[in-house]
Amino acid sequence: MATLNLTDVVKSYGDVNVLNDINLDIDTGELIVFVGPSGCGKSTLLRMIAGLESITDGVLKIDGQVVNDVPPSQRGIAMVFQSYALYPHMTVRENMAFALKIAKKSKEEIDAAIARAASALQLEPYLDRLPKALSGGQRQRVAIGRSIVRDPKVYLFDEPLSNLDAALRVATRIEISQLKEAMPDSTMIYVTHDQVEAMTLADRIVVLAGKGIAQVGSPLELYERPRTEFVAQFIGSPAMNLLPGTVTATGAETQVTLAAGAVVTVPIPTDDAMQGRAVNLGVRPEDFVLAGDGEAIFEGAVEIVEALGEVSLLYIPAELSVGEGADSANQTHLIAKLPGIHEELKGQTVRLRAAPTKLQLFADGLSLRT
Repeated sequence: MATLNLTDVVKSYGDVNVLNDINLDIDTGELIVFVGPSGCGKSTLLRMIAGLESITDGVLKIDGQVVNDVPPSQRGIAMVFQSYALYPHMTVRENMAFALKIAKKSKEEIDAAIARAASALQLEPYLDRLPKALSGGQRQRVAIGRSIVRDPKVYLFDEPLSNLDAALRVATRIEISQLKEAMPDSTMIYVTHDQVEAMTLADRIVVLAGKGIAQVGSPLELYERPRTEFVAQFIGSPAMNLLPGTVTATGAETQVTLAAGAVVTVPIPTDDAMQGRAVNLGVRPEDFVLAGDGEAIFEGAVEIVEALGEVSLLYIPAELSVGEGADSANQTHLIAKLPGIHEELKGQTVRLRAAPTKLQLFADGLSLRT
């Protein structure tokens, strides 16, 4: 399939700069997911790759060829949009065949391409149906199939599951994952606001923020080793808790005295220059466990319990630091995510601890992990 290289790419609308200094290399066969807050430019970047938006500055290469001024139809790209955009008067077969007929492919080529795509997407029983006779998930599969038959160099997905209900999103996400397994050489770029989609589908995730790329890495790399507070709080749901504190001892391990009074030793080395610095201790809600006397890094009265069945979310009023990636609940409440049902803890004072290896440490918004 294809490699993509974006070098110093910039996008502006008049005097308004939207994206700046985008540098990204995508290898053949990768599934890359763009995520970020609303308005960060992820769909704009996808449309620039597709040729639907012009590039203000910088270079975009596909398979080593500069394509800044190449029309979308000549870039070897197929795009699946948020809306299905199927022709309502055409059958599934006719929808999938349309682009190939425009390209003047032979009937034998068209039939063979449709057969392959329908088999991969389990659409054989529906080829002679109109879109109105299909479910939402089936229509989205037809939209994907319409891209597959073109055998493009790169597949672009712009939030393809956002119009589906929860059950269909799960089923279609699994189908996309299976499709990628069946097409290991296909290069795919996928835009989503759904973290579950990003974490489960991606080979690498590109987190966009502040008109640029905040971090690129595998899903677990971003989850376990975020470089900034923004990435730490954006990846993971609920967002990471940031407890303010001060460095009170440095060396191979760092001692932090939290604003609430607890003293925590974090296995992250720091030098003497960090002594007395204000820092934020990062703890993911799912890393908290109930603690005994003398073990807690946080103690407070539970105000709200959300019992979700497999887990319970405890909301505890607290003084926290809030990064751009936090949700509104993290502005006033520490959140602990405990396995099982814990409705009995509402109104109770709980002590919480976390394994030292799970703790993160940030200064001036940047991680202190090397």
